Amino acid sequence: MRTHMVTLPDVTGLDVEDAKQALRSRARSHRSRRPAFEREQLGEKWVNTALDFVGAAEVVACYVSVKDEPPTGPLCEALAQSGRKVLLPKLGPGLAREWAWYAGLDDLRVGAPGRPPEPSGDAVSADILVDVDALVIPALLLDHDGHRVGQGGGWYDRVLKQISPSTRVGAMVYPEEYVDTQLPQDEMDRLVPFVILPDRWGVTKAGER
Repeated sequence: MRTHMVTLPDVTGLDVEDAKQALRSRARSHRSRRPAFEREQLGEKWVNTALDFVGAAEVVACYVSVKDEPPTGPLCEALAQSGRKVLLPKLGPGLAREWAWYAGLDDLRVGAPGRPPEPSGDAVSADILVDVDALVIPALLLDHDGHRVGQGGGWYDRVLKQISPSTRVGAMVYPEEYVDTQLPQDEMDRLVPFVILPDRWGVTKAGER
């Protein structure tokens, strides 16, 4: 498998949101060049790594990958087959940001244009997050301090405020997206203590505190 490199733009002098947008654009462009077969291979490798990361967790919140994201389909299936209960994001009444229980890949449906597929079952209030033992979240970039740049919707920044302090939180990124460069952050952003790469998981500086 060939080595990928991503060169981040110089965002010195930009305000935080403009800097994030420039970084998102570069990261998305870089992801789009990864061959589909390679994403699938990495997705299979991620399964064992992520299962090791969640450890003895009985309730795991994950996400449904789309387009060029690290693939989570095999992981969701493996989590369920191992006897764990799996929560996935789902829009509730009035576009409320809620969750639903995973019931298999064939059960996932697109509930709203532009949204990832969701479980077909009833939406569950975000209050359920206090019962989650482990949380696997997406990111476009993650730095070694635990600063995350996501897609820009703010969903997971809110989620990280709602979980229990004991919940184990890791972001799935491709190896080249775990960067030394400090990423711009604002007051809404929350640190991520763990990184989940295809062949290993590790602790960010945020997780060492």
